[in-house]
Amino acid sequence: MSRAEQLQNASRLWEEHLRAVFPAGLRGVEPAGIDMVLLDASVAGCVSTWLNNAGSLDPARSRILQAGIEDLDRVLLEITEAQELRYFQRLRQLAVLVSAASRAATREGF
Repeated sequence: MSRAEQLQNASRLWEEHLRAVFPAGLRGVEPAGIDMVLLDASVAGCVSTWLNNAGSLDPARSRILQAGIEDLDRVLLEITEAQELRYFQRLRQLAVLVSAASRAATREGF
C-alpha cells in the first residue's frame, strides 16, 4: 500500500471514528484493568498527530500507540456488545494502520 493510500485509508477510518459516539456502557469501565475512555483518547491523540504531521510520529507517540494496540488486544477479548465491539475494533484497525505506516516512513527516511 502506498503512502498516499495509507493516509487516505487512515483519514477515512478517522472520520468514521470521529462521527461515532463513544459507547456509553464503557464509560468508567475498566475491562482487563484498562480505562476505556483513556485508551480511546490516547490512541486517538496519536492518530490525530500522525494525520496532522503528514504520516509522521515521534518515538514517544509511537510507543504510546503500540501500548494502545496491546491494550486494545486485551480489552477486545472482553467486549461482547456489538456497538462497543465495532467502535473499538475500528480504533484498533486505525491504530495498527498508523503504527505500520509510521514505522515504514521511519525506515524510508520520511
